[in-house]
Amino acid sequence: MSRRAAVRETGANVVEGGAGGVEWRCRGITWDGGVPGLRWHGGRVSPLVYGRDLAFRAVGVRRCAGARGTPCPLGAGIPGRATGGRCPECARLDRAHSVAADTLADDPRPYRVYLAWFGPGITKVGITGEARGDSRLLEQGAVTFSWLGRGPLMAARRTEEVLRQALGIPDRVPYERKRAARHALPDAVERAREIEELHRRAGAVGGWTETLEPLPCEPRDHASAFGLDRPGGLPPLAGTVTELVDGGVVTGRLLAAAGPDVHLLDPTGRCLALDTRLMGGWALERAGGGAGSAVEGTAFSVPVSGVVSPDRQQGLF
Repeated sequence: MSRRAAVRETGANVVEGGAGGVEWRCRGITWDGGVPGLRWHGGRVSPLVYGRDLAFRAVGVRRCAGARGTPCPLGAGIPGRATGGRCPECARLDRAHSVAADTLADDPRPYRVYLAWFGPGITKVGITGEARGDSRLLEQGAVTFSWLGRGPLMAARRTEEVLRQALGIPDRVPYERKRAARHALPDAVERAREIEELHRRAGAVGGWTETLEPLPCEPRDHASAFGLDRPGGLPPLAGTVTELVDGGVVTGRLLAAAGPDVHLLDPTGRCLALDTRLMGGWALERAGGGAGSAVEGTAFSVPVSGVVSPDRQQGLF
C-alpha cells in the first residue's frame, strides 16, 4: 500500500502536543511522499487525514523558525500575520540560497519548466528541480499541471520569462485566489483541457526549444491528493484565518489540504481556510477531545477574514 493510501485509511492525531511537558512547536505543512502532514521542530511529522477532526490551541509567543535547518540564534518573536515564519535575518539567509533568488546560476542539476492550473483561467508558468518531481506543484496547490521542458537552470529561467511575456501568464498566483477557486472547480476533463491548450500555445512560442528539451503534454491531477475529489466538492468558503493568537483555538473537520492551506468545517458549519504558514513558530497543544467528536464543545476563537473572489486572471498582475 502506498504511503498516500495508508494515511487516507489509518492516519493519526493531527496535533500530538501538550502531553508530558513536551513542547510541540510547528513548522508548517509538508507534502513528503505526496501526502500532507504537519512538521514539528525536531523532525517529527503528524499526518493530516481527511475526514478527521482537528483541534489545537496556540500557546505563548510565536518564534522564528530559523533558516536552512538551523535554529534562529535569537529565538526572535515574529508577528502573528507573517506567512514567512522567520525573522528578517533568517528570511534573508533562507532566500539567499533559493532558486527564486537567482543566486545559483552555475547549478549543474537539471530543471523542469511546468504549466500549472489552480482554477478556471488561473494558470502560471514556473520551474523546479527535476529531482523534486511534483513536490513543488503540491506545495503550491496546483490542482492540475503538465511538464513543458527540461534542461539547465538558466535556460529554464529564460523560458519562464519568455512565456510570461508571450502568453500573458504570471509566475506567481496569490494564495487568496487559489484557495477561493478550489470551492468551485470544474471536472477533471475541463481542467486537463485548459492545461492542454496552454501547453499548445507555449509550444508555438519560438526560441525556447533551442535550449530546453521539450516534453509532451501529459496533464497530471492532484484533486485526489488534496481531498478535492469529494462528492459535490468543497462547501462555499466562508472565511480565512488571518492569524493565530496566544490561547486561540482552531477546531473543525479536515475536508481538504492544498499547498500550504487546510480547509476545515468548523463546529458552526462554516467552511474556513487556514494557511499553515501562519502556524510556523507556534507551540501548539491539544484542544477539545471530549468523549464524542474531538471538536465537541470547542469554540473556534482565532481571527477570521472575509472571502476573496477568485476572479479570472487579468494579464500578468
